[in-house]
Amino acid sequence: MKHLNWLLLLATALCACSGQRKAEDASKQVILQDRLIHVGAESPVLAKLETAPVSKELYRMEFTTSGVVRAIPSRYAEVASPVEGRVVRSFVRLGQKVVPGSPLFEISAPAVFEAGKAYAQAKEELALAQKNLNRERDLMQNRVGVQKALEEAEANYAVQQQEFAQAKAALEVFQIDPEQFVLGQPLIIRSPIAGEVVKNRLVMGQYLKEDADPVMIVADLEKVWVVANVKEKDLPLMQALEEVEIQLVALPDRKLTGQIYHISELLDPDTRSVEILIECDNRERLMKPEMYGMVKLSDKEASLIRIPTTAILQEEDAMYVLVEEAERTYRKQSIEAGQSEDGKTVVLSGLREGERIVVKGAFYLLDAR
Repeated sequence: MKHLNWLLLLATALCACSGQRKAEDASKQVILQDRLIHVGAESPVLAKLETAPVSKELYRMEFTTSGVVRAIPSRYAEVASPVEGRVVRSFVRLGQKVVPGSPLFEISAPAVFEAGKAYAQAKEELALAQKNLNRERDLMQNRVGVQKALEEAEANYAVQQQEFAQAKAALEVFQIDPEQFVLGQPLIIRSPIAGEVVKNRLVMGQYLKEDADPVMIVADLEKVWVVANVKEKDLPLMQALEEVEIQLVALPDRKLTGQIYHISELLDPDTRSVEILIECDNRERLMKPEMYGMVKLSDKEASLIRIPTTAILQEEDAMYVLVEEAERTYRKQSIEAGQSEDGKTVVLSGLREGERIVVKGAFYLLDAR
């Protein structure tokens, strides 16, 4: 009986020690329950955690992307011969300024000769038809004509009018004034825009085909576009851009500026980006088409939430921070992050000013179970 009492006392002591150890272990544990993390009062992790209130500050959002200089399409023209023929004369030299309609070169073209011949013939036949119609009308007025002959003359005149109009239009296609046209004259190719002859591959006497490559390029490069591509995630920053700064590889010490001309409505499915056209003043001729550079786009200064980047944790394809709900209790809060700079990250959504978050040591809670 005495031994039994001793055994009962020993068992009671062991149970008490075991319960005490469990309580001590619980006070040191980090437990995850739903999206709440509870840290034990005696957990060594507590000493490694630092919290701070969420606050706003004035900040200018910026991001950088690549860009390429392009000529503006309405200020750029590749000039080719519209018909087959032989080059007989050039009116311009490389670098020469031209205006719309300025003659560039002459070409002796069989198609133009045939069009001119058809025009001259149609003009002559129309004149004859007009004389015949006038004669038949005079005969009818003097009551010696025949109604059928008058009707035939009127029909013939109408046909000749149509043929003359078609022949005239055929000449005008070549930008030829029919009233000043001389049969056999060469075709003059004229500049469609104002600008400068920036490329001239014309060779006197060469024979050009209809599908030949352009022999001249006329461009007005006083203004150019810089074409940049903005990623899908940065599109919200495009709504209130204030400045566009361009730095070309060829001009590392020169900062250029521009204005956004157009933001494409279409997203490239392969690059997940949108094309941005930036118009730049190029009167100094510093920017050459196909030059490569970097484009920095700056938003207006605004009051934004910025938190230490160390406070942000990654979970699969989402980001979150730990918001302090109560003493030693933290809530996992998903956020949408923006630009990071100087150890801080802009939070676009998910946090409110005044909330306390873990800004240091948050990664110690990643393994909470």
